[in-house]
Amino acid sequence: MSSPQPPAPKALGSTEWLICFIAVIGFAFDIYELLMLPLIVKPAIAALSAPLIEQMVQGGMARPEALTQWLPGGESYVKWARTLFFVPAIFGGVFGLIGGYLTDRLGRRRVLTFSILLYAFAAGAAGLSTSLWQLLFFRCLVFIGVCVEFVAAVAWLAELFPNPAQREKVLGFTQAFSSVGGFMVSGAYLLCVNYANSLPAIQGGQDAWRYTLISGLIPAIPLILIRPFLPESPVWAKKREAGELKRASLAALFTPELIRTTIVTGIIVASCYGLAFGAIQHLPQIVPGLTDVKTAAKAKQDGLVKAATDAGKPAPDAKAVAAAGRQESERFAGEVQLWQEVGGMVGRLALAGVIIVIVSKRNVLRIFHLTALVCVPAFFWWLSKNLGQTANLDTVKWGAALCGFFVVATFSFWGNYLPLVYPVHLRGTGESWAANIGGRILGTSAAWFTFTLSAAKPPDPSKIALTAAMVAGVFALIGAVATQWLPEPKPEHAEE
Repeated sequence: MSSPQPPAPKALGSTEWLICFIAVIGFAFDIYELLMLPLIVKPAIAALSAPLIEQMVQGGMARPEALTQWLPGGESYVKWARTLFFVPAIFGGVFGLIGGYLTDRLGRRRVLTFSILLYAFAAGAAGLSTSLWQLLFFRCLVFIGVCVEFVAAVAWLAELFPNPAQREKVLGFTQAFSSVGGFMVSGAYLLCVNYANSLPAIQGGQDAWRYTLISGLIPAIPLILIRPFLPESPVWAKKREAGELKRASLAALFTPELIRTTIVTGIIVASCYGLAFGAIQHLPQIVPGLTDVKTAAKAKQDGLVKAATDAGKPAPDAKAVAAAGRQESERFAGEVQLWQEVGGMVGRLALAGVIIVIVSKRNVLRIFHLTALVCVPAFFWWLSKNLGQTANLDTVKWGAALCGFFVVATFSFWGNYLPLVYPVHLRGTGESWAANIGGRILGTSAAWFTFTLSAAKPPDPSKIALTAAMVAGVFALIGAVATQWLPEPKPEHAEE
């Protein structure tokens, strides 16, 4: 039960700062890993499908239609792109739910530490993949670690700070570092694209996508050093030692007092993820269709040929010329991703301030979610009609930042809201249901819809943008309607 007066704000000592630091690392690299795939999916499929194409050539199956199926927009390409987006999300959602249960059973610290180590080392292994199946396997492990980490970190922070206002601030501002993770992955990808040629070869090549994947090892380093100094959640540990910690169960989420919360939060979290994965994360596939990007890619190719001619060397082959144009397009796609993440970071910081001022959590969500319902579908619809015409790179950057501002802010909202609507013994399980079943499985299915409905030979960026607008609109509308039934938190849950 909650006390009549909330506890006084807690002074931040070295222990509290260490916990916040580890949570910040986890939040940042959660998004770092999730947003990595849209950037590397095209070059990764191209590289890992090359041995299959070579086998087809050697086996006499090198018909033009058989080879083009691996090009962007081809049947095999679309199949694997959908698989790499959606299958890891399914595994992450299912095992993330199990991880949430283990968070309630085994403690926040142990599960959080294991999850960060899992996705860090799986990310490094993914960069060494020699086949699409290996890449899929390690991406599944990455998603499992990411899905578990978020739940454990949010529960841990919520229970470390019993004062409501202080808890809101800590959760809000530590989650803002999720967008720093997006900023970092965009920057890391740009660095890898520009400087991979000067790095050691991996699996016989100097591919930027491999180095981008391997960079996910970074969070394991400080964690290994700091882990011995991290305590368990005081609320969870106290209840367990006193024998007052009830046994967690999935069925408890569907008891009469919690079923509305469980269902409604799952639907709205799915809506928030649907906006991101159904639309915003497809911008790297759309940006190459911009006229100024096409012009820059063509200039890069012409420059490569001219440099060889001026040096008296043989003209580069068609494969090298195509790779140069693709690298230039990927660089611009990375820049757009960077702008989207800057918008998302500002949105998270804005929510961290708004959620302290506005008492009603439902109204806080509506401010961002209803605006996203309008601006995201409208931006992608406009993009579909003007791609290759009046749409230019600068306009797309600002549009991506605006969409990121409203959509990404809603992700931070759930970190503040979910710990307040579930008791201690169900906190990890309840958060995991909303974030992993609702968000990671149902929400990321939006990527599958967009890939499937926009498939074309050759790839049509305008069709991708129009499909993204429709998919985002449907997911956003469902979530906006569901906010009518979103329960306001009961104060005593935060203190239970």
